[in-house]
Amino acid sequence: MTISREEFTARKDRNKRIRVVFQIFFLLAVVAVGVYVLFTLKAYSPFTQQNVKFSGDKGFISLAYFGVARNGNQNLIGVDRLRDHLQGLKNAGYVTITQQDILNYYQTGKALPEKSLYLIFEDGRRDTAIFSQKILEDLNFKATILTYPEKFEKNDPKFLMPKELRELEKNTFWEMGTNGYRLAFINVFDRYDNYLGELDPLEHASVASYLGRKYNHYLMDYIRDEYGIPKESQTRMKERISYDYQTLQTIYTQQLGYVPGMYILMHSNTGSFGNNDKVSAVNEQWINTLFKMNFNREGFAFNQRNSSIYDLTRMQPQAYWYTNHLLMRIKYDINQDLPFVTGDSNKQKAWETLKGAAEFQEETIVLTSLPKDRGLLRLKNSNDFGDLKLSTRLKGNKLGLQKIYLRADEALNRFVAVNIYNNVLYVTEKINGTEKELYQVNLDEYDGKERLSVAEDKKAAEIREFETFIKYADSAEKAKIYTARLVDKSRENAPNIASGAPEYIPELSVLAKGDRLLALALRGDKLTIMLDGKEAVKELQLSNNNKAGAVYLETAWGGYGWSQRNLADDVYDGVFEKLLITENTGSDKEKVLYDSSMQGFEAVVFKLKQYWSALINWFVVNL
Repeated sequence: MTISREEFTARKDRNKRIRVVFQIFFLLAVVAVGVYVLFTLKAYSPFTQQNVKFSGDKGFISLAYFGVARNGNQNLIGVDRLRDHLQGLKNAGYVTITQQDILNYYQTGKALPEKSLYLIFEDGRRDTAIFSQKILEDLNFKATILTYPEKFEKNDPKFLMPKELRELEKNTFWEMGTNGYRLAFINVFDRYDNYLGELDPLEHASVASYLGRKYNHYLMDYIRDEYGIPKESQTRMKERISYDYQTLQTIYTQQLGYVPGMYILMHSNTGSFGNNDKVSAVNEQWINTLFKMNFNREGFAFNQRNSSIYDLTRMQPQAYWYTNHLLMRIKYDINQDLPFVTGDSNKQKAWETLKGAAEFQEETIVLTSLPKDRGLLRLKNSNDFGDLKLSTRLKGNKLGLQKIYLRADEALNRFVAVNIYNNVLYVTEKINGTEKELYQVNLDEYDGKERLSVAEDKKAAEIREFETFIKYADSAEKAKIYTARLVDKSRENAPNIASGAPEYIPELSVLAKGDRLLALALRGDKLTIMLDGKEAVKELQLSNNNKAGAVYLETAWGGYGWSQRNLADDVYDGVFEKLLITENTGSDKEKVLYDSSMQGFEAVVFKLKQYWSALINWFVVNL
């Protein structure tokens, strides 16, 4: 089939017009993103200009975020999640306070608002300032951003430079603080007690997956050999530590015109200012000389007047925490009531919250446990649910419990339950108050994850370490030595599990994300489970007790788990996405009993918002 020249020209012009429309649309989107991200249109209003409550001495809470990224990752909180956190605090009545407010509180006894928040962003990342600025403006929150002056000298593009810091101060939503001169590690051992010595952040990141908790920060101790014996004298230790503080003082004075008054000693929670009394004394002398306050502890948010201004504490919210997770931790820190967020009130009406806190977001139910305890929801009007099909995506972290009860009585003395607890899938049944396990499978085994022996994992650790030492060697001679060691190590034969060697079983990390598509089919005395599109168990035999009952959702803390940073988090967020429950009668069209998915116009709007967010993300990444 052929077309005329006129038709071809008309089609070409039409396509050109379509391209122009899309180009204009993209250009407008770029402009919108630029305005949104880069321009400050407001000024901070301190609490003294607001109508805030004062009701006795309630102290203040302090939160410290590592940093902010557009979509977030394991360590950096996403923009939307950060906004949710801070909006939740704003709704609870919190206002931000400044460094001067804290000084006045401790030095002159000046009162603070009933709900006072001191907000910190650590590490001085450029993306933190970009992505949190608008949130601070919208909520009228002020924050302190911490920096490492070593980054100024290296002109590292990921971090804010002095000129940018001065601009942040001018826009009124920021104050300056410091994490110290640099981030560096000493006395480092891997999990097999191989001595690695001193590592900078890049070296540390390269071998982090093979490290335990046996390492220290540069200012916390003597530099020691593999036997724990100091490699430096007391005089040399004092000179080394003093050099960091003196260099910090020089750089800040030259670049900012002053030394920030707020300091966080890395790492915290030593009970003093170091892991050794003599080291602590050196740090304490410099801290008192250079700074007006020091956050010396981490894990708890609450500070009171009876604390030293040089021994303050902060909580470091993690990127995976939902808003109620943060509020739950704060509530039990300050021992005061806080309002939890509930989300969509219409969707909330379908459920009864029996324990913990529940938030209903778009298509997701987030159930937050009590500290060292559980969260529990009951689906109203589900007491007569018998044969049914249920599907949902479980997106809570691997460490913890996400549990679904079927055919449950009111006292939970009778039920069939499917749960994932600490990365193991369980099926249990309870009759007359006695719970019995019917099935379990470790999900790493279910996924076919490669199993290594301890010897194989140790060899892999040592290979990675030699590769790191080669990459970051400060001389060709050292690189040559490590290369020879790498060749020898690579040739070693590590016994595997098949040969009888013990298996390496990693500890479950508190940061390990979970994402499982679970589908259940319950009919009569048989239960079939599909997990991630594969059949996990087919027609599992249940008891003959087929009484109908209610649907419950439960979440629970799974233990402290593994974390190099020694996080002590005892709250858990269970995440149930797109929960769908239908009858299971065998007909082609089953009756829907419950559906958390968006419907109709609401679903269209939700999809458009997702597309728009994806478009913004693309421009932010590619601008």
